[in-house]
Amino acid sequence: MVSIDGNMGEGGGQILRTCLSLSLITGKPFKISNIRSGRSKPGLLAQHLSAVLLSQKVSRAQVNGAKLGSQTLTFYPGEIQSGKFQSEIGTAGSTSLVLQTVYLPLSFSDNPSRIRISGGTHVPFAPTFDWLKLHWIIFLEKIGLDVELEFFGAGFYPQGGGEIHAQINPVSMAKGLELSKRGTLKQIRGISAVANLDRKIAERQRERVIRRLGSKFPLNDIRIKKLPSKFKGTSILLVCEFENSQCCYTALGALGKPAEQVADEACDKVEQFLDAGCSIDEYTADQLVLPLSLAKSDSTFTISIITDHLLTNVQVINEFIQPNIEIRGNVGSPGEILIQPNLL
Repeated sequence: MVSIDGNMGEGGGQILRTCLSLSLITGKPFKISNIRSGRSKPGLLAQHLSAVLLSQKVSRAQVNGAKLGSQTLTFYPGEIQSGKFQSEIGTAGSTSLVLQTVYLPLSFSDNPSRIRISGGTHVPFAPTFDWLKLHWIIFLEKIGLDVELEFFGAGFYPQGGGEIHAQINPVSMAKGLELSKRGTLKQIRGISAVANLDRKIAERQRERVIRRLGSKFPLNDIRIKKLPSKFKGTSILLVCEFENSQCCYTALGALGKPAEQVADEACDKVEQFLDAGCSIDEYTADQLVLPLSLAKSDSTFTISIITDHLLTNVQVINEFIQPNIEIRGNVGSPGEILIQPNLL
């Protein structure tokens, strides 16, 4: 039994999700206490509970404490079962984060799996579907994983109501990633999207990006997109493509938030990344450290910002397996990550 303090480090839901992923992969049961105890609404929210229940389905696990608000959970995994699964979060909880809990264990199963998840697809503090589709799976391909994504409607905060489908194809194991130099910037492209709102809002977001970045960088193809949705919302996504890598940043609209501010938030993050001169953005690094800890070769890459979120994720990984993960640099600054995996 692996014992985890859910209040360690950053103290968020990623601790639980990483525990679930590694429990499924290693077969080790775990007990987690103090789940999100420092948050304004502590314990399991709908998206965390959905991740637990989907993990339970995937492995026919025995679970205690799987209820809303619970701050303690024990999880006894069984053998991973590929197949067809569905998860209905019932709120604007992130479909992306639920998917990212189980995709890696299912990648190591014997047969393909399909998952349908309904809930939030474009919500704060979580990857948007566009980020997954245009950025995350690009890096999964680089490290030898195979995930296909389909979009069936946007879900915004606070209503949700979106839906995504994922096909996870089996692989033997992940590959290491050597990416210390990103190379020359080739282009910046993106999507300015609205759902059930005037197209002019998306145009204003795009115009702001052009005004901010167009004279300094090779800007190309900021597309206007109308998202199918039951509710109103806006988003913007910017991808910077380099010779060897790419970064991706998003921002979301909100009631009373000008379109220009939405664009500014994404542009600020892009400019910060470009100034750092690193190969991978902080959000991508956080997603890669787990699969690379189980890869068949070593990994090295530079990261634009070392975050407490990353350090906490590494701490949880070390509770289940013992890869050699070295992080060079200080929190809040650029750095370098070296990973010598633990081959289970």
